[in-house]
Amino acid sequence: MLLDLINQANDIKKLSEEDYTALAQEIRDFLIHKISVSGGHLASNLGVVELTMAMHLVLNLPEDKIIWDVGHQSYTHKLLTGRRDGFDELRRYGGISGFPKRRESNCDAFDTGHSSTSISAGLGYVEANRIQGKENTIISVIGDGALTGGMAYEALNNASQCKRNFIIILNDNEMSISRNVGGMSSYLDSLRTGEIYNELKSGVMNGLKRIPVYGDRMIERIRKTKSGIKQLLIPGMLFEDMGITYLGPVDGHDITKLTKVLKEAKKLDHAVLVHVLTKKGKGYLPAEKHPSRFHGVDPFSVETGLPLKKKTEPNYTDIFASAIVRLGEKYKELVAITAAMPDGTGLKKFREKYPNRFFDVGIAEEHAVTFAAGMAAAGMKPVVAIYSSFLQRAYDQIIHDVCIQNLPVLFAVDRSGVVGSDGETHQGIFDLSYLSNIPNMNIFAPMNRYELTDVLKFAMEFNAPLAIRYPRGTAWDGLKEMRSVIEFGKSQVLYKERSIVLLAVGSMVRTALEVRERLKAAGYCVTLVNVRFVLPVDQGCLDELSKDHELFVTMEENVLNGGYGIKVTRYVEENELPVRVMNVALPNVYMEHGNVDLLKKEAGIDAMSIENKIKKYLEEKNGSQKGLA
Repeated sequence: MLLDLINQANDIKKLSEEDYTALAQEIRDFLIHKISVSGGHLASNLGVVELTMAMHLVLNLPEDKIIWDVGHQSYTHKLLTGRRDGFDELRRYGGISGFPKRRESNCDAFDTGHSSTSISAGLGYVEANRIQGKENTIISVIGDGALTGGMAYEALNNASQCKRNFIIILNDNEMSISRNVGGMSSYLDSLRTGEIYNELKSGVMNGLKRIPVYGDRMIERIRKTKSGIKQLLIPGMLFEDMGITYLGPVDGHDITKLTKVLKEAKKLDHAVLVHVLTKKGKGYLPAEKHPSRFHGVDPFSVETGLPLKKKTEPNYTDIFASAIVRLGEKYKELVAITAAMPDGTGLKKFREKYPNRFFDVGIAEEHAVTFAAGMAAAGMKPVVAIYSSFLQRAYDQIIHDVCIQNLPVLFAVDRSGVVGSDGETHQGIFDLSYLSNIPNMNIFAPMNRYELTDVLKFAMEFNAPLAIRYPRGTAWDGLKEMRSVIEFGKSQVLYKERSIVLLAVGSMVRTALEVRERLKAAGYCVTLVNVRFVLPVDQGCLDELSKDHELFVTMEENVLNGGYGIKVTRYVEENELPVRVMNVALPNVYMEHGNVDLLKKEAGIDAMSIENKIKKYLEEKNGSQKGLA
């Protein structure tokens, strides 16, 4: 196998050009086989095999740098830099990440996981190299979808002033967006990037500048004429008008053409954008037909493309999707907004039934929030469905545009808490912290599927900002018999005893139920509270419970700093309640990728760990007998 010859960076250069097609096929076969076992991002990686090979052929890693936008398409890059053996543990705890990681390899130049960041980071490298006197090549790879993110345009605006070589690759996997204009485009590309042409253009312009009075006017007239011709013949004028040379479109699956255009791009002394057309899922028919479904997949059958584990129970996204569609029938003012994720957030059903009230704003979370604020101010009831880790990108807009005006925007915060295999950039473990310190914000965490449905109904009649936080995974159907009317700002006491109170937030109620059973079996008396509203804190409930309990145990799937537990601790201390507080939360660290249950155990928020912490705490504080029934 040709892959056997690639054990470190730059080994691909040892192969002959005749081997490239075979190597691309081997890489695709390898990725399909490995991801079918481990799960991961398939379609996006299959689409950039030749592009990645071409970059590795043209560059000298790790001196030269590749900055991947989002980074889920970096699997081929990892293969070509000697990490093939690590794919058996891909996205598993302690194994290699599904995204670029600087700690994993010196060939990974920048950690990524969110969209629209690569041009900014790449430009940072370029200017740092200028200051340090380095001459290496920097390439930022960005997808056409990521160009809907405003940060990308901020970076392009800045890159237009760059006086050094900086290559931006636009990976366009939607062929209907930009049509290949054929031979004329290729011809003009070669002229515009050729050394002779650039030297001639520079000489002419310098000569004209020396002509008194009329020189500048002549230059301006030439520029206007040239621009007019380009507008007719050349695509990508948006970039050209910004001062960034545009090359392409080029076939993203033709290694010869790709290496040629990248070599030409390296000759320029300013920013250049290479427009590459690729096919998402290339080489695997199920992924080509259903690229969205094969964006991020669980283990599947290679023969059929179907998941090995059949989905039997609905997840929280499914519950949200069904509930929001039903509410759309009753509330005509309800509108739904997503940032390029109608499938992931469950709004696809709403789009199908109420297309006139559905809005996909692209990968632009900041715009999504302010857009929703505008609609709320105009009398609508906007629901913004965004993953927890992506919503944090719109923090300023939540404060400035929603909460200062106290507008009734509903945030459906999906994938809160520990997410798992995607790692640090995707764990939803900060939302309670970054949301609960904003005046006028209100936060609810449902304990099960029924409470999610109920709080969505509550939200339709609620006239202020509200964030509903729910996790990834199967929607728990436990404690259905405890279903009760939701009252604003009120917690729900599920089981009342004395001595110990478990104050559990959302997903942690299920864990708290197990902790309670364990403690009761050991002879302890335990009260269990479904917190419901993280903000505002139910102070009346805390006051009442402090009368016949000695220990409050807060439980949340969020980092400790700024979370619910800290707020309870502060309230108890400020009001001198006669109880002690023990906080169970995630450590204030970025959690790596891995199985969710394993990560929770490592973080000490699983039932057994919490039970042991409580027992140890009581024994140390009170002696072994106190706190027993």
